[in-house]
Amino acid sequence: MEDVTEQVRLSEEVRRVERHLASVVESASDIVLSTDIDGRILTWNSAAEKQSGLTTHEVHGRYFYDLCDANQKQPVRLIFQHMKASNEPHTTEFHLLTPNKGGSILISWVFSPMLDDYGKTVGTVVVGRDLAERRKLELQLRQSQKLTALGVMAGGIAHEIRNPLAVCCSSAQFLMEDNISVDFHKECARKIQANIQKASAIIENLLRFARSSLDTEMVEVDLIAVLKETIELVTNQAKVQKIKMQLSLQKNNIFVSGVPGLLQQVFMNIFLNAINAMPEGGMLNVTVNTIEDRVVVRISDTGVGIPAGELDKIFDPFHTSSPVGQGTGLGLSICYSIIRQHLGSIQAESRIGQGATIILTLPLL
Repeated sequence: MEDVTEQVRLSEEVRRVERHLASVVESASDIVLSTDIDGRILTWNSAAEKQSGLTTHEVHGRYFYDLCDANQKQPVRLIFQHMKASNEPHTTEFHLLTPNKGGSILISWVFSPMLDDYGKTVGTVVVGRDLAERRKLELQLRQSQKLTALGVMAGGIAHEIRNPLAVCCSSAQFLMEDNISVDFHKECARKIQANIQKASAIIENLLRFARSSLDTEMVEVDLIAVLKETIELVTNQAKVQKIKMQLSLQKNNIFVSGVPGLLQQVFMNIFLNAINAMPEGGMLNVTVNTIEDRVVVRISDTGVGIPAGELDKIFDPFHTSSPVGQGTGLGLSICYSIIRQHLGSIQAESRIGQGATIILTLPLL
């Protein structure tokens, strides 16, 4: 006879651990699911059922990317192909379809490889978090930061609008005189029209910048066009502070997938930070290059620089080097959030007294 007491105890311990792990997954408020190596769904927790409206029975055996937006199916399929070849996790954001609810929800996803005893990838564990509330808060923060940016630009914008108004005013005074030639009359009218259009363009750019956060739909974006528009908005402020701006391009058109208004806000925040770092004037250089499947934007200033101990903190919320009452510390943290939303990266390089460089990387279309 063989004593099986220890075997029974070990079996019970294994079952207890399994029940505990199952309880952890089912109790999670985030979506937790697992797939096989090809992306077919194997498990689907209660949070996934609640948020998607789809039961485990309805999704079991289906390809995970079939539950994604049409324009996201191919990128998600590529993620699973990548997981086959490497053991590296992957993070992204896309909409999960909710057919029983008649719509979709924006989810932040983390894909992690599921390994066997030999370290071979046999499946994928996917965790998703609903971004609705976070997006709402980020929208409020972005709008608040925009108001701050507009306040900083007010001096330069007022100066730029005052110039065409002065030309219009003087031309109108000449038109009120009786003894002027027909040619001079036409010249005055032409100057009035041209300067009104100039002032109108400035106001239109401001309105576009103020309203852009309301649009969050990813579209094809010409990054160079967005950069040039943003530079036009800050050029006046740069002139007031005796700062020269230079844009160096490898190509005249570079296309990415994104939200034009949000990308413009990123560039606006970085430009204004650079301008504020050069109170005595200086140079602001913007360089754009493409490297393989990504575009790299380097924004460099000749300002006071960032202390080495601060570099790792500048993208943290509420971190600011500005005097109390002159900065919220949200600008760069919002930039970080927006760039991550666009599946890109942002980092900083600097030395005290030698300026700073912000490096943005985004995937090309």
